[in-house]
Amino acid sequence: MTATHESATEQQGTAAVPPVVDREAWQAARDELLVREKAHTHEGDAIAAARRRLPMTEVDASATVVGPDGPTTLLDLFDGREELVVYKHMWHLGEPFENQCPGCTLTYWAVQNPAYLTARGVSFAVFAKAPYAELAPFVEFMGYPQHWYSVLAADDDVVGGGEFGTWVCFLRQGDRVFLTNSVTGRGAEATMPALALLDMTVRGRKEAWQDYPEGWPEGDVPGWFWRADEDGVGNGWNGGRPAIQWTLPGATPVAPGEHHH
Repeated sequence: MTATHESATEQQGTAAVPPVVDREAWQAARDELLVREKAHTHEGDAIAAARRRLPMTEVDASATVVGPDGPTTLLDLFDGREELVVYKHMWHLGEPFENQCPGCTLTYWAVQNPAYLTARGVSFAVFAKAPYAELAPFVEFMGYPQHWYSVLAADDDVVGGGEFGTWVCFLRQGDRVFLTNSVTGRGAEATMPALALLDMTVRGRKEAWQDYPEGWPEGDVPGWFWRADEDGVGNGWNGGRPAIQWTLPGATPVAPGEHHH
């Protein structure tokens, strides 16, 4: 059993902890790190400025997607606004709700309400490579807004192809649509505030790849807490579900060999 799978009681008193100092010494150490944090923020601002200066490439504005109101075009998704942000959500065809991607669930969950985007003239949509008839019950079960669209039949590679688990940004100029940016992998952490908060804590994410002081709890595989079984721990494909699903009405334990919503 790794330390990440032990209870808090079992870990208490056994795992190393930071050195104890008086408040003045703590503040001095905190202020020293703040210098590096500010430099990191300023570099992020510079990267964002460079991102705004990237060129753009045209995308088929007439590419057809299928949503709650039937077929529509990429252009229509702008709803008259200048910009559109899309999350390309990974989808496992034919699999039950509990086997859908926990990483994509985490990426999208905290930003599913686009009110602050639309207030700035940015529309929002989620694309998945599945028949809409398969997406619709999942969207209903999860309580998601009705901005999910099937791109199973979309011809344009930017719309229906490429890597899923990706954020894509578009700009509209009249009836023409352009791709301005896309991020995936660690770049998608921009919409995973739980990870940012964990990085603020002394134990961090408890993942093996991270740099930990000697004696810290043993790290596990990346994303070990994204999927939970009946005991609230673990990330196996069967016997669990994306952690947020346990808070939803109707979510039930998953017995081996059985699939439940």
